[in-house]
Amino acid sequence: MVVAALLSLSLASAAAAVSIGPTTDLNIVNAVVAPDGFNRSAVLANGLVPGPTIIANKGDTFSINVVDGLTDNTMLRSTSIHWHGFFQANNSWADGPSFVNQCPIAANNSFLYTFPTKDQAGTFSICRRSTAMVCAGAMVVYDPEDPHLSLYDVDDDSTVITIADWYHGPASTLGAIPTLISTLINGLGRYAGGPTSELAVITVTKGLRYRFRLVNIACDPNFIFTIDQHDFTIIEVDSVNHEPLGCRRDPNLRRPALLFRPQRRPGHRQLLDPHLSLTVARLASTTVSTRLSSVTSARPSRTPLPPVETSTNALVEQNLHPLNGPAVPGQPVPGGADITLNLAIALDFTTFTFTVNGVSFVPPTAPVLLQILSGAQAATDLLPSGSVYVLPPNKVVEISVPGGSPGAPHPFHLHGHNFHVVRSAGNSSYNFVNPVRGRCIVSIPTNQPTSSPSATSSPPALPPPTMSPSVSSPDNAGPWFLHCHIDFHLEIGLAIVFAEDTNTVSKSTQPAAWDQLCPIYDALTPDQL
Repeated sequence: MVVAALLSLSLASAAAAVSIGPTTDLNIVNAVVAPDGFNRSAVLANGLVPGPTIIANKGDTFSINVVDGLTDNTMLRSTSIHWHGFFQANNSWADGPSFVNQCPIAANNSFLYTFPTKDQAGTFSICRRSTAMVCAGAMVVYDPEDPHLSLYDVDDDSTVITIADWYHGPASTLGAIPTLISTLINGLGRYAGGPTSELAVITVTKGLRYRFRLVNIACDPNFIFTIDQHDFTIIEVDSVNHEPLGCRRDPNLRRPALLFRPQRRPGHRQLLDPHLSLTVARLASTTVSTRLSSVTSARPSRTPLPPVETSTNALVEQNLHPLNGPAVPGQPVPGGADITLNLAIALDFTTFTFTVNGVSFVPPTAPVLLQILSGAQAATDLLPSGSVYVLPPNKVVEISVPGGSPGAPHPFHLHGHNFHVVRSAGNSSYNFVNPVRGRCIVSIPTNQPTSSPSATSSPPALPPPTMSPSVSSPDNAGPWFLHCHIDFHLEIGLAIVFAEDTNTVSKSTQPAAWDQLCPIYDALTPDQL
């Protein structure tokens, strides 16, 4: 079942945030928690829901020691952490995905991830990349020379907002495609038929301008974000600065930063009516509501939820344009890249597995990076067979994925790179001048575009017009995961690996502790995995 979600805010305020870093320990532990009023054992970072916000300044180096303290045998006890959005330039050993870039960290062991921020800044996230159903967290790299600095007054721990789905059991108990139970905002939420539990609170002050950093850390991340009775302005998309674009709702919430200025609502003496409602609409099911509550006029967060505002002026992805940065590589026509890849998605209803170009991704026993370091460089020699695409360095790659596949829309995430989205999902026109950039997660449409190409747009590319083409310029040696960011779809095969510049990778070096991850993991008994 496809899970759709509607978030409707009406400004109120956030739970106290905890920030650490850039040099820190990150303890992955089990604990019984009840963020929506229902007790369950969960995997947590530093015992928090969500995990702490890991912060740094542009130019800093992260040094994060991940300590695996997992004890619950009903879940996988081994782990690894992916630092979502960081390029890990020629440093792919630190990217995190188990069996692509490393073996998992075994329970009662630790591993130190060290990587520079270099010229990256903005809003990022952390994901446990061994299995689904984790409580991840946000990462923020502040830029003292942020080109948008003059547009906001407040940008701190209190303006980081995490949005997550929540379930009432570990992944192993939920089935292949579970149904969302509740939505958590900054680690708090409610579920249908459950208690009227506390909700997060964000305090705002009239006249101040806030930079909210929205971090979607959900396993099934299809949400729509609105703020009741207020417009907001998008200034950052997946850690890339964009020209300010005003809207009233974001139907493709990933990791945007937005500007918000609270206004007096007509007919109210207070700053604004103090409730920020969040409604999760599920197809063929009930509607689950929660809310961010506003402290401005001191209404308790346990009060009944307000009705959802029906808003217009939705964000249109193709109207986003980067503030600056490199031009779209390759020739400015569909198919004008050095390499064009059409990735056809299908669902095998017999085995209930997804396939990409006829092959379902099954994690290999040896990480792809280790295979390359051991001498394998050709696609025919790399496992999993048929799921590894070898790319030469410094070539322009155009990727197209058909819309309309089962379970769509699929949000595809590419590690190690950003996309130039030259045609957005559901749109027929191309933009090779200033398309949205930084969408390291790109949504694949539910069906083909219904509109006709404009007279000025390029004709359809080699793939049919159900595709959502994106362009990337490989210049980052390493094996990089491309996968559906709905974790449940990833778990049943919706992924491939780009092995980029394998010759350079084969000559790369890793920390001695990285070399020990696989021998330690391989020695585990089944109950220790």
